[in-house]
Amino acid sequence: MPIQPLSFDLLLLPTWLVPVEPAGVVLKDHGVGIEGGRIVFIGPREEALKHTAIETRELPDMLLSPGLINAHGHAAMTLFRGMADDLPLMTWLQDHIWPAEGKWVDEDFVRDGTDLAIAEQLKGGISCFSDMYFYPKTATERVHNSGIRAQIAIPILDFAVPGASSADEALRQAIELFGDLKYHPRIKIAFGPHAPYTVSDENLEKVRVIADELDATIQMHVHETAFEVQQSIEVYGERPMARLARLGLLGPRFQAVHMTQISDEDLSLLVENNASVIHCPESNLKLASGFCPVERLWLAGINVAVGTDGAASNNDLDLLGETRTAALLAKAVANSATALDAHRALRMATLNGARALGLESEVGSIELGKAADLVAFDLSGLAQQPVYDPVSQLIYATGRDCVKHLWVAGKHLLNNGKLTRMDEQQLCATAKAWGERISSHTH
Repeated sequence: MPIQPLSFDLLLLPTWLVPVEPAGVVLKDHGVGIEGGRIVFIGPREEALKHTAIETRELPDMLLSPGLINAHGHAAMTLFRGMADDLPLMTWLQDHIWPAEGKWVDEDFVRDGTDLAIAEQLKGGISCFSDMYFYPKTATERVHNSGIRAQIAIPILDFAVPGASSADEALRQAIELFGDLKYHPRIKIAFGPHAPYTVSDENLEKVRVIADELDATIQMHVHETAFEVQQSIEVYGERPMARLARLGLLGPRFQAVHMTQISDEDLSLLVENNASVIHCPESNLKLASGFCPVERLWLAGINVAVGTDGAASNNDLDLLGETRTAALLAKAVANSATALDAHRALRMATLNGARALGLESEVGSIELGKAADLVAFDLSGLAQQPVYDPVSQLIYATGRDCVKHLWVAGKHLLNNGKLTRMDEQQLCATAKAWGERISSHTH
């Protein structure tokens, strides 16, 4: 029986197609058909060419994968990139970052910093990111305009922060934004209680009640340092994870960021509650916060995603580089060369991220019916030759400068390395102007 020809808005023909689901698969000379922003066809090149397409894109020597998902960051902090380097977490935070935020962070800062972060992420192959920062409404507007996909976690702390005079005010804003953006195709609102040491039991219970009612996700910095765990034991008589479990916050919608200190009890709480862990290896290395035992978590069946954290403690929003660091570090921490192999590392940066953010039915893999959030990496360069396993080359031998194209919901946001909706020169000029303003006041 002859096949019924389909019509596509866009047909992509890469040399290698890595769907991520099923795991470990590399399809050579296959095509992906996109219609109405969704994936409607995956099959061999010859078969793909029997259908009609408004636009056909040949992607020779390119690997097409799901767009990368940066599961944790603070976008507007790009404007503090490199401002307080080489300091431990609490010194960095209390003596440098918090005072700078108090002085500089307003809606303009968040607008310009978020734009800079979005542009950097798109150029690095990131189609979706999670953000936790002040003036979240401003951040959602930037996400909306740029075409990228995002989870915006509303920061909640016991004290006043830029844009919210109290935890109750932050919660009110979160509920309002959640309602306003409930049906937005690319933006998801989450709750972001900052960390166990900045949010009281009373406020955590409020978060739990509201998040349960709205079926919303919760992202929180947890067990970032040994000091944090020790402090919790002194103040509450229990580890932060045990406290969160007692308060009923843990569950499949809970995203625990960092988790560098994990006891057997912590591990079983993660497993029992089916919570996700978001690993930020470079920020943890730079602040000397500790090592998340990724392989141990993975073998226990815990969903582990990867994030860059903010550019003030990383200092880049390079998820491909972050994923390589994660893969190398996992081997050293597990003392095993087979820990977090290249294919699992890519899964961590795509489908696991989608699962952590509650978006796995929409993005994270190249499957029929999912949104066409895709990235094409050019593996034609000298440093990528010869190609035995394209996924290995991507993780271990390729930098983000090899990102050539990126689509979100079928929209072309990066064409041949150039942003299609954002003005790069303007973004650089704006960032430089902020740098001059801030440094003239700090020296």
